[in-house]
Amino acid sequence: MHLFLDLLKTRHRETLFLEVCLKTQQSFVVDNTNPTRLERSKYIDLAKKHHFKVVGYYFQSKVKDALERNRLRTGKELVPEVGIKGTSARLELPRLEDGYDELYYVEIVDNQFFVIPKKSSE
Repeated sequence: MHLFLDLLKTRHRETLFLEVCLKTQQSFVVDNTNPTRLERSKYIDLAKKHHFKVVGYYFQSKVKDALERNRLRTGKELVPEVGIKGTSARLELPRLEDGYDELYYVEIVDNQFFVIPKKSSE
């Protein structure tokens, strides 16, 4: 199940879909920007409580590159610049110690994705 706030529109709907996944043991992907450990812990703690394997992917991005990609968006997809910069300022890098069973950092170089497994205490 793909839990994507842009598609679901509200946190309430996201919560309903998440609850169904947990109750039915349906695997799911949370595809949202959750820059702080506290925001991510909601999903990690629930998944662990329901015996899911927790795998995280952190897409590394420079603010300059994010702003450049954002300029290609239109309408509701266009994020205000202050939102991108504010999210970047709040970012706490994910760590295995946060509860992940596996964690990967994804680097984007020349529109190519490089997936790097993280080890504890890195």
